[in-house]
Amino acid sequence: MQSVTVLGSTGSIGKSTLDVLARHPERYQVLALTANSQVALLLQQVIQFQPQFAVMRDADAAQQLENALCREGLATQVLSGEEGLCQVAAAADITMAAIVGAAGLLPTLAAVEAGRKVLLANKEALVMAGGLFMQAVARSGATLLPIDSEHNAIFQCLPTDNGGGVREQGVRRILLTASGGPFRNRSLASLAAVTPDEACAHPNWSMGRKISVDSATMMNKGLELIEACWLFDTPPALVEVVVHPQSVVHSMVEYVDGSVLAQLGNPDMRTPIAHALAWPERIDSGVGSLDLIAQGRLDFEAPDPQRFPCLRLAREAAEAGGCASAVLNAANEVAVAAFLDEQLAFVEIPRLLEAVMSRVESVEPETLEAVQAADAQARRVAQDILATPGRLPATERQ
Repeated sequence: MQSVTVLGSTGSIGKSTLDVLARHPERYQVLALTANSQVALLLQQVIQFQPQFAVMRDADAAQQLENALCREGLATQVLSGEEGLCQVAAAADITMAAIVGAAGLLPTLAAVEAGRKVLLANKEALVMAGGLFMQAVARSGATLLPIDSEHNAIFQCLPTDNGGGVREQGVRRILLTASGGPFRNRSLASLAAVTPDEACAHPNWSMGRKISVDSATMMNKGLELIEACWLFDTPPALVEVVVHPQSVVHSMVEYVDGSVLAQLGNPDMRTPIAHALAWPERIDSGVGSLDLIAQGRLDFEAPDPQRFPCLRLAREAAEAGGCASAVLNAANEVAVAAFLDEQLAFVEIPRLLEAVMSRVESVEPETLEAVQAADAQARRVAQDILATPGRLPATERQ
């Protein structure tokens, strides 16, 4: 019996994780569940799984949850804030790191530093502080397993011994697949009028609104490119992005002998979650068999650089190194929030990112505090641009 903490249990990854855990009560016991502010949903999850701890990032929400649990007669201990998140992240045998965005960095790092088995669904942890994060993994002896379907696929297609980097293992390139999102075939001229609801209507995956917007701009694939470089010790030049609308081939690895290994499956996050939970074993995920006959065809195409400028910006950040990726991620979080609040047009998201990247100096971070400082500076610059009449200079609107 292994104990499990689910950071971000009310999100789409968190809910899928709980679905898999519920299928194997003989193997896993939920130690802690955490959420930002969704009291009602976390209460339902606590009633079902009865963990030892429940954590709300928001203090007022934590008090509401504690009151509700008292009325239910449950003994689950309620914690709050970042300190509570870090405490439960470090306490379990397995930690699912599924908090979206920069907010997930410190709790995920706490689990790593405790030497736990960490299931990484929070790509921003590596995007923001990849070097420091991977040093902590090596230092603590933590087991780091990727949950993003693409990185999990790459992990499954690489040799079991990942030491020494991909070049030493005979890898020619890594192919990250991307669905292309909801606007793959939409006219470029119409993108300026895209609404938040349209951007969140992903054709294949059920995801939260922030991640759905990232998929529509293809920033999610850019962040995944950066994440892949850290996870698999590979330079950006060896990572290519391929648009694959069906989302059946989750990624591929090409070797120097011409072999291309691919991991296929139905587009359901329970597959990589179950794989990482049980690794190196296999358990039932609840996902049905892939019917290739019914699927009929698999299509691949190159991403359109005009349609997806965020992909170029992410590659530039990966190549620049230093804090460039942390700056990019921070600016993107501000931009996506502004778009969802209808304060920024969809096509202005990459323009804001480029403006912020040009104004915030990227230095090599030696400490986590340096990463956080770069993150905070990028957010201030992005907010200043949003608050300025005319906002983005004409050259960055073209």
